[in-house]
Amino acid sequence: MRTAGKSSPLSSAIREFIELESAGGLLLLAAAVAAVLIANSPLSWLYGALLDTTVAVQVGALAISKPLLLWVNDGLMAVFFFLIGLEVKREFLEGELSTPAQIVLPGVGALGGMAVPAAIYAAFNWNDPVALDGWGIPVATDIAFALALLGLFGRRVPLPLKVFLLTLAIFDDLAAILIIAIFYSGDLSWTALAVGAAALAGGVALNRLGVTNVTAYVLIGIALWIAVLNSGVHATLAGVLIALCIPMRAADGRSPLRGLEHDLHVPVAFAILPLFAFANAGLSLSGFTIDSLMDPVTLGIIAGLFLGKPIGIVGSVGVAVLSGWVKLPPEVTWARLVGVSFACGIGFTMSLFIAGLAFEHGSGDYFAADRLGVVVGSLAAAIMAWLVLRASLGSADEFSS
Repeated sequence: MRTAGKSSPLSSAIREFIELESAGGLLLLAAAVAAVLIANSPLSWLYGALLDTTVAVQVGALAISKPLLLWVNDGLMAVFFFLIGLEVKREFLEGELSTPAQIVLPGVGALGGMAVPAAIYAAFNWNDPVALDGWGIPVATDIAFALALLGLFGRRVPLPLKVFLLTLAIFDDLAAILIIAIFYSGDLSWTALAVGAAALAGGVALNRLGVTNVTAYVLIGIALWIAVLNSGVHATLAGVLIALCIPMRAADGRSPLRGLEHDLHVPVAFAILPLFAFANAGLSLSGFTIDSLMDPVTLGIIAGLFLGKPIGIVGSVGVAVLSGWVKLPPEVTWARLVGVSFACGIGFTMSLFIAGLAFEHGSGDYFAADRLGVVVGSLAAAIMAWLVLRASLGSADEFSS
């Protein structure tokens, strides 16, 4: 029986974030299901035609013309990465990553949860240099889906367990940003990079001068995004870079960063991510057989998400705890840790995003195989996470007030 008590401001902020992300995860699932249904219906031609529709924006001599799908993946997802950048900066300055003691356990878990899935995928695809480019696909965690799954258990989930998942996911996001920047960039344009560097320097200068007008940073961010888009580095990284320039505190004590983060959470969770899921999850099942699951790319992703994530997270945390480096937080048992580790195997949004970058110059066979692997692997991990957490969290009656 839990007794009611006063929540700290930090706990309240975390609960609000979790509730928003959980609801967004359910909408994300609905968008993904809708995409699969439409892609396998008589309206599939309309789905494809919509995503291939060319959308152009022109201001004077500057023109950007791309299919709608790329506007979603390069444009709207830059806003998503901007929000990630804001969250990461806040967590390092004032949140769950502000002291070494807070970051060791989830940091160790994240490291194992990235290395093992990548190694498993590489083992399946070692002899295919093109397929091997997809090693980053099973590394990712979809925090919205993972929190939505935890939300199914309501008050039975202790806050330290949710915080552990959130913090580990932040490390996953940081790793995904580095992976995209280092391994999934194309031929570089040094001129565009120079323009981007100048725009970024402008953002840093505004920060150092104490400018708190968000509009100024947004304008510089747009210039940075256009430069990065034409540089060969993936455009979404511009969102992260300009986010790090947003001031944490103003002279009057308010937080421009927190205000912007709060304003963006709803449109990102309830519009941008569902749109991304709808645009990228439309997997046509025509021609798929059991043999399709035997493709090395598909198997590598499924095994990486379903097995690699929990083995990597629990294994690395286990070594750290047994060696005396860290201790498990209160109310975080080994069984619950296993359940959360399976939830981290829900890679969906970020895995699809990295897959698109890994195979954008490959054949359609890789596109089909990677999406099938992401969907099956994420679904299997979600089911196992639900089963383990259901067994380890006890009955709802024990937590009624």
